[in-house]
Amino acid sequence: MTISNLDRRGFLRTSSAAALALGLAPAALAQPAPKRGGSVRVGSSGGATSDTLDPATTYGGVVALGMLAVCNTLVEVDAAGKAQPELAESFEASADAATWTFRLRKANFSTGKPVTARDVIASFDHHRGEDTKSGAKELLKQVKEIRADGDNVVVFELDSGNADFPFVTADYHLWIMPADGEGKLDWQSGVGTGGYTLEEFEPGVRMRLKRRDDYFKSDRAWFDEVTILTINDPTARQNALVTGEVDIINAVPTKTVHMLKRRPNVQTVEVTGTSHFPIAMQCNKAPFDDVNVRLALKHAVNRQEMLDKVLRGHGSLGNDHPIAPSQRFHAADLEQRTYDPDKAKFHLKKAGLDNLDVTLATSDGAYAGAVDAAVLFQQSAAKAGINLEVNTRPSDGYWSNVWMKEPLFMGYWNGRPTSDWMFSLVYASGAAWNETNWQNDEFNSLLIQARTELDENRRAEMYADMQRLCRDDGGSIIPMFGNYIDGKNDRVAHGEVAANRYLDGWKAIERWWLTDV
Repeated sequence: MTISNLDRRGFLRTSSAAALALGLAPAALAQPAPKRGGSVRVGSSGGATSDTLDPATTYGGVVALGMLAVCNTLVEVDAAGKAQPELAESFEASADAATWTFRLRKANFSTGKPVTARDVIASFDHHRGEDTKSGAKELLKQVKEIRADGDNVVVFELDSGNADFPFVTADYHLWIMPADGEGKLDWQSGVGTGGYTLEEFEPGVRMRLKRRDDYFKSDRAWFDEVTILTINDPTARQNALVTGEVDIINAVPTKTVHMLKRRPNVQTVEVTGTSHFPIAMQCNKAPFDDVNVRLALKHAVNRQEMLDKVLRGHGSLGNDHPIAPSQRFHAADLEQRTYDPDKAKFHLKKAGLDNLDVTLATSDGAYAGAVDAAVLFQQSAAKAGINLEVNTRPSDGYWSNVWMKEPLFMGYWNGRPTSDWMFSLVYASGAAWNETNWQNDEFNSLLIQARTELDENRRAEMYADMQRLCRDDGGSIIPMFGNYIDGKNDRVAHGEVAANRYLDGWKAIERWWLTDV
C-alpha cells in the first residue's frame, strides 16, 4: 500500500471553530496572501552556549528551529496532524508495515550537490549504534537495516511492523545533511536541502539564515533573511516583541497572555497540543525507588490550582502520563487523580515514613512558570507532611546541568504525535531520555505489542493500560498539559498552525511570511 499521509485524529484543528474556542478574534483567521521578501527576527527560548549543530545532541529550541529551516526531514507533520512527504516524494509500506520504502524527490543541498540515498542513510545512521547518545536512538532501535535501492530510494527494514513509522522520520533530530567521503554525517558544515542557508551561528546568542532561490518548495521560505535570537527569559522575550526588537516569539507566559492581547500591534497564536510539564522522580535513587513515596508525591500535587495559576487555564489537567487529551489513544476512562493530602500521608506510612524531606530543582529555563509551579507544589505538599525545598537553578545550562542529573527536578516536553513515539522516547527501559530511570516489564511488553497491533480497539486497550502503569507506578508527576502560545506582531502572517510544537511545529520560519514587503 502507498501512504501519502496518516491521519492523526485528536489534534484540535486550527479552523474557525478552533479559533473561536481559543478566544481568537475572527480577524485573526483572515490572513493576506503570502509574499516573498523582508527580514524577520525571532526571539526564542531553548538556546545555550553549549549548543552545536550536531542533530544528535540538540534538545530542540533555537537550534531545531533554525536547522529545520536549513534542512528537511523525510516527512513533516502538517497543521492537521498528518504525516506528509517532505524530502521524500512518497513513502510506501509492505503489507505488515515492517518494510518502508521512501522515494526521494529531486532536491539539492545548498552547495548544489543533489541529495541521494547515501546522504539519508548517513543522516539516520548518525543516531544509531552503540556509541551514539542521540535522543533519537531509542526511536531507531526498531530499524534493523537501512539500504539504498539506487540513488533516489531508501528502504527501512524494521524488526516488526509499525504503522506510525513515517512519524518517526519527522523527528526533529532526523534532518538530512550530506554524507562525507567516508559515509559519515557532515553535520559540521551546517549544509542542508531546506529553504535557507546558515550564514551565522553563535551558540546561545544568534543564528542568521538567508533564503535560497532554488528551494524545491515554491510555496515556502518567504523571508529573505531570518535572525533567531536566544532569549531564554520569558519576560525579556515578551518585552522584545512589544518594543519591536523581534517580530515573533515562542512560549508566551500564560500569566501575561491577556496583556499581549491588549496591545494594538501584537497578536497571540494559540493551539491545543501535547506539551506537558513533568516533575521527574528518579526511580533508581532513594527515596523515589519506593513506589509509595512516588504515589505520596503524586497525591500531594494540587493540579487544578497549578492549571489555574500557572497556565491561567490555558491547558488541561494531567494524570501522570504523557498522552494528552487531544491525542488519539488518550485513556479518557482512566480515573483522574486529584489532590488528596490524606492519601499522600497513607502512602508515606506504607513507605514507613511519618514525613518526607526532599529537594526539587527548578528553573524558568525549564518552562515559563516552573518556579511558580514548584512553590505551589511546596505549599500543597506541606499539608501532607512533605517538606519540599525549592532549589531554583540558573536558566542557562539547566538542561545540561540539572535535567536527568538531580534526583527530583522539573522538566518540559513538547510531546510527540503518537503514543508509541512518546512512550519509546521517554518511558521505555533503556531509552536515552528515560528521565526518571523507570523500569517496568509489563509496560515494555505492552509497548512492543501495541506497536505491531493492527486491531484498533485492542491497540487502544494496550495504550490505556500503559497510561495506567505510568500513573500508578511511573516516576513522572504530570499535573497539567498546556496550550502552545506564541506571539507575533502585525507584520507577520501565517496559515493554519500545526499543534505538535511551538511556532507551527518549529516550521514557522518556512511557513510564515511578512505583510509589509
